[in-house]
Amino acid sequence: MELINNIAKAHGGVSVFGGVGEQTHEGNDLYMEMKESGVINEKNIEESKVALVYGQMNEPPGARMRVGLTALTMAEYFRDVNKQDVLLFIDNIFRFVQAGSEVSALLGRMPFAVGYQPTLSTEMGSLQERIASTKKGSITSIQAVYVPADDLTDPAPATTFAHLDATTVLSRGLASRGIYPAVDPLDSTKTMLQPRIVGNEHYETAQRVKETLQRYKELQDIIAILGLDELLEEDRLTVARATKLRVSYHNCSLWQKFLLVLQESMLLLRKLLGDFN
Repeated sequence: MELINNIAKAHGGVSVFGGVGEQTHEGNDLYMEMKESGVINEKNIEESKVALVYGQMNEPPGARMRVGLTALTMAEYFRDVNKQDVLLFIDNIFRFVQAGSEVSALLGRMPFAVGYQPTLSTEMGSLQERIASTKKGSITSIQAVYVPADDLTDPAPATTFAHLDATTVLSRGLASRGIYPAVDPLDSTKTMLQPRIVGNEHYETAQRVKETLQRYKELQDIIAILGLDELLEEDRLTVARATKLRVSYHNCSLWQKFLLVLQESMLLLRKLLGDFN
């Protein structure tokens, strides 16, 4: 909701929300929030900055499957005809796959791995590959992905991840320990984390952090059985570093301070640019 509001008011763009397999009250709540924020203007619908498309859970699988494609078609219209930058939300892309599996079963096709449809890769590609930028505008997509049984190798999320530039994986284990945001940096991925984009220092620091957290994860079973004192000095140092990293990474107050400093820096930069003009 915050992203949609910022895109509309700060950047003048439009957003499209595709609710695949949503519950009725969830769609209604989102609609009411957008009305209150002014993103949707019922009195003058042309001034609205968002389009909502829903295929509810009680709808036939064919209808639920077409919702994601319908939302994408609307996003393409805003991009190509209105020449606007579009933010496309799809919640939940797993329900798109699930609906496709149900349609495949109704057509009498032989199930593929784990009961999914044999056309899974083709159907996912027909949706994801249309999300692109052109000379007229751009489409940026944010998608919620349900992971069955927390198995990232499941064909549905694995096929989806292959098309995404970045993935942010939320961990039930971190959430159960009261650690928020419950983002697992080891399972999360990003294609832009490359030396030529972020610089060598940033890249090498990120890799060392991931190596430290990965080693700490490997040591957890040993610590649970033998205790921390039985570890080698090098491993104890790794555990101490990983603990500090997790505390700083998930400390909301530190993030708030960082965002405040970033906001102040942006205001100062705008003032300097204004003085030059």
